[in-house]
Amino acid sequence: MTDGTDTPAAIVILGQRSLDTARRIQALLPEGTRIHGLAGRVEGADVAYEGFGETLRGLHRDGVPLIALCASGIVIRALAPLLQNKRLEPPVLAVAEDGSAVVPLLGGLHGVNALARRIGAALDVVPAITTTGDVRFSVTLEAPPAGYVARDPGASKAFMSDLLGGASVRLEGEAPWLAESRLPFTPDGDRCIRVSPDDRDAAPGDLVFHPKTVVVAVAGQGDDLAESVPAALAAAVLAPKAVAAVLAPRAAMARPDLHRLAVSLDAPVRFVAEASDPTALVAGAVPEGDRDRPLWADGPVALAVARTPEAVRPVGHPRGHLAVVGLGPGSPDLLAPAAREVLRRADHWIGYETYIRMAERLVGTARPDQAVHASDNRVEMDRARHALALAADGARVAVISSGDPGIFAMATAVMEALHAGDDPAWQGVALEMVPGITAAQAAAARIGAPLGHDFCILSLSDNLKPLDVILERLEYAARADLAMALYNPVSKARPWQLGQALDRLRTVRGPETPVVLARDVARPDEAVRVTTLGAVRPEDADMRTVILIGSSATQTVPRALAERLWVYSPRWYARESDPASVQRSPAVMNPMTRSR
Repeated sequence: MTDGTDTPAAIVILGQRSLDTARRIQALLPEGTRIHGLAGRVEGADVAYEGFGETLRGLHRDGVPLIALCASGIVIRALAPLLQNKRLEPPVLAVAEDGSAVVPLLGGLHGVNALARRIGAALDVVPAITTTGDVRFSVTLEAPPAGYVARDPGASKAFMSDLLGGASVRLEGEAPWLAESRLPFTPDGDRCIRVSPDDRDAAPGDLVFHPKTVVVAVAGQGDDLAESVPAALAAAVLAPKAVAAVLAPRAAMARPDLHRLAVSLDAPVRFVAEASDPTALVAGAVPEGDRDRPLWADGPVALAVARTPEAVRPVGHPRGHLAVVGLGPGSPDLLAPAAREVLRRADHWIGYETYIRMAERLVGTARPDQAVHASDNRVEMDRARHALALAADGARVAVISSGDPGIFAMATAVMEALHAGDDPAWQGVALEMVPGITAAQAAAARIGAPLGHDFCILSLSDNLKPLDVILERLEYAARADLAMALYNPVSKARPWQLGQALDRLRTVRGPETPVVLARDVARPDEAVRVTTLGAVRPEDADMRTVILIGSSATQTVPRALAERLWVYSPRWYARESDPASVQRSPAVMNPMTRSR
């Protein structure tokens, strides 16, 4: 559990008049706290957003503390569908736009009241805290701050009830957050709160809090960590809940048992430069002057115990994350929320310069703490290797593609680089593909359903495959009577290729076959028109055009109040072009497509 006052938060505002109050609150909170302003209504915010409810729910799912400068009811209605488990809820507060009221709403077990007090003090208002124990004692025993964890979280509620009923308490060990509270401490208290990393149960009616002061280091090879680390902690009589971090050599980043161990201990795993001696690793994380007891080591495991959670030094780096993101066709409305969130959370944006600019148009300019690496469109493998190297060093990296990253885009380049790479740390990177709406889907949606039956997608670029292979595949697809989407139809270097492709298709398909030319779909210069295979010419398309070619069953339908036609490929399949003459029984279906 964390204290909401020491975690970067999101301040969400709806109007320009809230910005001054938001800036006052932002100045109190950790670096990384951002002000999110509603696009079109707020100027000067750190991040622009489109939908209030969607934004709040996305941040809440990510565990980000939320401070919304608006009415409490708006926040409650936006988050209501997500409210399931109070132990998992981050702090959520509503603050009046002029700072005249501070209302903690959610996250009582994650420090919302402490955060409310901090904001209230700065705004010179009394926060509307209603938690009984917190009001009387200025502490919530169910929600220890970052660096401390309850041995038995379920015991805190009954313990607090006893104190509210008049019981006194004595404190064993050191914990500033308890010593500074208004708990009824006496040397001979009826109850005891013990603060210790030792693995000892509480006496009946008492409480134990474990400070996160234990650092575990493991060797890069060999031992079964699921057995050796718990055995080491037991031998040193240290509680697993007191583990603050697991350290390992960088070469061990791909070990699944290491990550399972970190999850079981609820502790982050950190990676350091190659080292075979785990004792040296823990010595760096907990210097001698900050240790509570001597180092403990046994074979592949070493342990160090710090005097306080704050004495544990941040050593090494976390497991990196690489997400290959599809921006969709170029409209904010068609950008997946998951892609927006990945870009928001990334430390680095990597991509073709045109797509970087598109991302900035869709989600806002990268923040000062985000590095942007723009490059030429012809260096895909260089981008992929760069992204993997950054992620292997612990960064959160977003590789940006237009459309869908898995269709003629960067997902394949990243997979190729990973497959060919010889750095074992690359295999340990958390790799994620975030899909997007690809050009074929966007173009088809504009014109009806031309891809409504079996279809294929082909690229006419011969950069990575010979032209004769392209033409051969086109002919096979035409003979199989598939609808098609053609990407990369022409470029300055090969203006003649599309003509050859169309000529090859005309040897199989009739001139009446519907053809859709869709350029810059969902962007300001969008242009979509319907023609036929007999009429289309190479000069009708460029590199920003996707071409949809119908099958023998594809139909056109007049569109009411518009010059353009609808185009669709029926769900049934037959060679006849007139749907009125085709019965849908299996007897008249083409035998090559009949289900078997």
